[in-house]
Amino acid sequence: MKKAMRGAAALCLAAMCAVAVPATVLAQGQPLQGERAQVSYMVGMDVGQSIAPVGPDIDYAALERGIRNAFEGGEPLLSEQDVAQTAQALMQRIALRNGQTPPGMPPGAAPPEVDREKVGLMVGSDIGRSLQPIQGELELAVLVQGLRARVEGGPLLMDDAQADALRQSFSDRVRKDMEAQQAQAGERNRTEGETFLAGNRNETGVQVTPSGLQYRVVRQGSGRRPVASDRVRVHYEGKLLDGTVFDSSYERGRPADFGLGQVIPGWTEGVALMPIGSKYRFWIPARLGYGAKGTEGIPPEATLVFDVELLDIL
Repeated sequence: MKKAMRGAAALCLAAMCAVAVPATVLAQGQPLQGERAQVSYMVGMDVGQSIAPVGPDIDYAALERGIRNAFEGGEPLLSEQDVAQTAQALMQRIALRNGQTPPGMPPGAAPPEVDREKVGLMVGSDIGRSLQPIQGELELAVLVQGLRARVEGGPLLMDDAQADALRQSFSDRVRKDMEAQQAQAGERNRTEGETFLAGNRNETGVQVTPSGLQYRVVRQGSGRRPVASDRVRVHYEGKLLDGTVFDSSYERGRPADFGLGQVIPGWTEGVALMPIGSKYRFWIPARLGYGAKGTEGIPPEATLVFDVELLDIL
């Protein structure tokens, strides 16, 4: 359930970070003044639609507190045991309301009791985490007002056509802002990487290939070298230039197997240099890595550092 709620809330809009400001609740019938209030109410309507099945079991004051705590990066308001127990009871109640008999419950059984405050805190925490990247665009009290109106089926301050138009324009603006931020970050990372590689190429033991890949032999093996069509078994650790580890087979406690032609160009080229039994360190320019888009855990235009052991060719 937590994953489903988080996914539904995240679908509201793409993300952008900023600083939250105090909010005020609008009187019913009072027009929504300004884009911030309108966006907040629209997002609330969207989230309300996604959590409507749990509406009868929610304490809205607790829901707002859970969202605010997530926005502020606070410690969890419920223990893992409370979350598990509340989620299970909640799913059973929803199933019974839908005319279904949950597994393990006899037909005709009464729905289990649920603590409405805990439900509000649990659901609010999930919503808050989903919307945290755009919290600076939102007035929390107005968001909750729109959410509650949608869940309870009360009169709305905007119709679906207005919400659709606002959602599209807001999403477009957020996307453009994110693209601009990504471009700025990429330029910083590119400059930093080029500066680092220019100095690193002169370090003792560092070799540079025509493509710009840099490497140092940590331990030289004696087996055969793979080609791009081979499947290999490796242990590895990948870092950013600041030392942040973004991937490590060592941490997972098991080596990785993959086709050498199915990875980033820096890996395909670099591992092909290694005899079985070798350990190399690679410095991979962004153009041989994940480029301007980056990927999860790797920012745009990032220069990557990999320690790789070639264990076998499969």
